[in-house]
Amino acid sequence: MSGNLFIVSAPSGAGKSSLVNALLERDPAIRLSISYTTRSPRPGEEDGVHYHFVNHADFQERLGRGEFLESAEVYGNHYGTSQPWIEAERAAGRDILLEIDWQGAAQVRRLVPDAVSIFILPPSIEELRRRLQGRGTDSEEVIARRMAVAREDISHCLEFDYVVVNDQFDTALADLLAIARTQRLAIHAQEKRLADLLLDLSI
Repeated sequence: MSGNLFIVSAPSGAGKSSLVNALLERDPAIRLSISYTTRSPRPGEEDGVHYHFVNHADFQERLGRGEFLESAEVYGNHYGTSQPWIEAERAAGRDILLEIDWQGAAQVRRLVPDAVSIFILPPSIEELRRRLQGRGTDSEEVIARRMAVAREDISHCLEFDYVVVNDQFDTALADLLAIARTQRLAIHAQEKRLADLLLDLSI
């Protein structure tokens, strides 16, 4: 039985990371894919926990060997998702979650047609702006750029299998948990698990 591959994308400020962390805590059967990156660790980040931190040459070697399911360059830094790790985990029946942008999600969907893609939306553009301003770390100019990028991100939400609106956090988390449960109950996931029962019922 192959495990599910979940993709979660969202614009900056939609609360994706908080929701994903809560989902992983509530549903320990889902494992987070740890990306490779060429950027330097930020304070508090650990290698192998938040990212696999590698130098540019190492990243390019892995890219050349075709090790990445998807990769991207963001603000001069490279990011990539390990294809061998994901294939091995899914083959062992474990569910995997990728927290990536819509462009990476498009790459993965082309290569893994059975991937389950989820896009998280803010309840409104005004609320998204308020959340970005509430961080208190960016200038108005930076926030304006982030809002422009967010609008572009949001324009791709209908390309995904599911859309979750993060208005009330607990409701959005319940929606994510329901999606995971639904996928596990689908016939393609149940067929091998219930093989003996189906045989007994002469199906």
